[in-house]
Amino acid sequence: MNSDSSLRAWQAACVETALSHYKHTNHFFCQATPGAGKSRMAAEIARRLLLAGEIDLVLCFAPSCQVVEGLKNTFTTVLKRRFDGLLGAVGVATTYQGMDHQDEAFWKLLDDYRVFAVFDEIHHCAGHDSLLSNTWGQAILQRIQDRAAYTLALSGTPWRSDEKAIALARYSNPEGYLICDFRYGLEKAIKDKVCRAPRIVLIDNNSVRLTEQANSSPTVTVFPSIADLLNESPVNFEDLLFHDEIVQQIIELGCLRLDELRKVTPDAAGLIVATNIRHANQIASVLRARGENYSVVTNRTPGAQALINEFRIGVGRWIIAVGMISEGTDIPRLQVCCYLSRIRTELHYRQVLGRVLRRVGNLDGHAWLYVLAEPSLQQFSLRVADDLPEDLALLNYVQFLSSATPFEEGENSSDEISDENPFKISMNLSASCAENESMDFCAPEYDKFYELDVSSGFRTEILSFY
Repeated sequence: MNSDSSLRAWQAACVETALSHYKHTNHFFCQATPGAGKSRMAAEIARRLLLAGEIDLVLCFAPSCQVVEGLKNTFTTVLKRRFDGLLGAVGVATTYQGMDHQDEAFWKLLDDYRVFAVFDEIHHCAGHDSLLSNTWGQAILQRIQDRAAYTLALSGTPWRSDEKAIALARYSNPEGYLICDFRYGLEKAIKDKVCRAPRIVLIDNNSVRLTEQANSSPTVTVFPSIADLLNESPVNFEDLLFHDEIVQQIIELGCLRLDELRKVTPDAAGLIVATNIRHANQIASVLRARGENYSVVTNRTPGAQALINEFRIGVGRWIIAVGMISEGTDIPRLQVCCYLSRIRTELHYRQVLGRVLRRVGNLDGHAWLYVLAEPSLQQFSLRVADDLPEDLALLNYVQFLSSATPFEEGENSSDEISDENPFKISMNLSASCAENESMDFCAPEYDKFYELDVSSGFRTEILSFY
């Protein structure tokens, strides 16, 4: 694992480009599609810099403990040295959040030693200037940018949902386009057999009945699609995600696909991204009724990382995740994903898709994603072939002049458990009531309720790429 022969062609090319780049400037930005192997490439750059006597220590930063664990293992293997931050180690991996808790002795390493700083999923860090940066971006600008010997920024989806500039990124002037020092897109990765070709299955319904219960006089409206229902009624997307028939249909399709894949790849597995813990339990009950093998991991699960590691090397069929396996987590045998998250940003959607793209053999050429035909998710699906959408990678410089809004680190969904029945919907419920309280508690304040019935007339559209 310590020679160029173990590298993929794109990784070897990126390493050479970065080392050449470092002769003139100390920063390098690499955009490579999720699942391509950015961590392995970064570890090779570190190994080459250490062998050349250019650096003394390596510091890695990442958005989650799961990604940090992966970086630690990769760098330990490639460098053949300890990477735990203890006495005698060549480096350490830590979370961006952990930067706030480091003491001055840690930051003094950047003054006393030649440090190679690696930032994985750098798009989490907004860093145009001190006023328009988030906490993580500020730490990079103030603590690392001008003190590290070399820096390496990595991202599979190099844009932010709030359109702020990414820390350490460069943008063209005056157009505002992101400048990447090296790019490795999904189309090339599929041709190189590094990544699987995505097959996205959009799930819709021909007949969705919404019954309005008002003053004991019900009114029934039938919608020919999920998009029409969401656009023309009080029903929201999360209501659909909790609907028993919809959950069962998506799980059924995913299970049938996994059955087919395991005939060729016996340890192929599936990921189900749930909205919250209650939702994960609902999904688990559907799998249990089918006799399926599954694990559940949330940010409240004791020993979640150990469970993920056990699933990674095991043969279990399904893993249900809440805010845990959306980005950077490496489980190569995942080949099917059911997207049941309420998060509808293109950044999160593509990161989830990336969990099933990593290829491990010659017979696992396709990845399958099952998703409801909600308008924004439909749009994201159609844009997958556009590996770096210009409208997302483009900075809106006008926004830089406006007041910055408070930033919440990450996009994890809430884990609050609610007892509400999401299919009896009050037209005027406030967001806090709708999300956190039971309908029995809210009911006395309203006189209009809606009951949602979904027909068996589901239809699917498969989008194939490359």
